[in-house]
Amino acid sequence: MNARELFAPIGPSYDRVGAALSLGQDPLWRRFLVSRLPRGGRVLDVATGTGLVATELIRRGFEVTGVDQSAEMLDVARRRFGGKVELVEASADSLPLASDAFDHLTFTYLLRYVDDPGATLAELARVVQAGGTVASLEFGVPGGLARPLWELYVGGVLPFAGRVLRQGWREVGDFLGGSIRSYWEEYPIERQLELWRAAGFQRLEVRRLSLGGGVVIWGTRT
Repeated sequence: MNARELFAPIGPSYDRVGAALSLGQDPLWRRFLVSRLPRGGRVLDVATGTGLVATELIRRGFEVTGVDQSAEMLDVARRRFGGKVELVEASADSLPLASDAFDHLTFTYLLRYVDDPGATLAELARVVQAGGTVASLEFGVPGGLARPLWELYVGGVLPFAGRVLRQGWREVGDFLGGSIRSYWEEYPIERQLELWRAAGFQRLEVRRLSLGGGVVIWGTRT
C-alpha cells in the first residue's frame, strides 16, 4: 500500500486520532519543529496533510503554502483554512514550484514514503533560498530501556487500536511499526545526515524527542 492509499480514508479523523495514538506527543513534536525556524518569511510546508504544522506556522506569523499528494487530506486542510492558505496537490519529489521561491521549508513523516530520499531532499532544497532553514519531523526508534516498550506499543497496541477504530486506521496500525523500523535500519541517522549534506544543507542539528520516539532534523540551505 502506498502513502496516498494509506492516508486517503483517515483525513477526517487524522488530527484527533494521531494525537491520541502518539500519546499526546505528536502535537508537541510539531510545535518544536516549527520553533526551529527563524521568525518571519514564506514557508513551504511539504506533506502538510490536514494542515497541523501549517496552523502552527501561521500562528507564529509565517506566510504558508502547503503541499500534499493526498487530495483527501487536503480537503480537510481546505476546510480548516477556508481559502486563507494556498494548498497544492503535488508529490514532494516533483514540486510544481519555482526554484528559490521560499524562505524556509518544513516537512513531516515524508522520507519513509518516497522511493529516493536523497533525490527528494534535493528537490526540497531547490525551492528554498540560500540561507533558509529546512526542518523535518519523523518517527524514531528509541534505544535502551525504552526500545522494548516501543516494540510492544507498535507491535501490539497500535494494531489493536487500529482494529477498534477502523475507518482506515487498521491499515495504519499494521503498517506503521514495520515502516519506521525498516526506515531506520536502512537510513540510520549518520546516513540521513549524509543525504542532507549531499542535497545542499549545512549546520545540521538533530533533536530526539520523547525518548527518541520523534526525531527533528534541521539545517541551512547553502
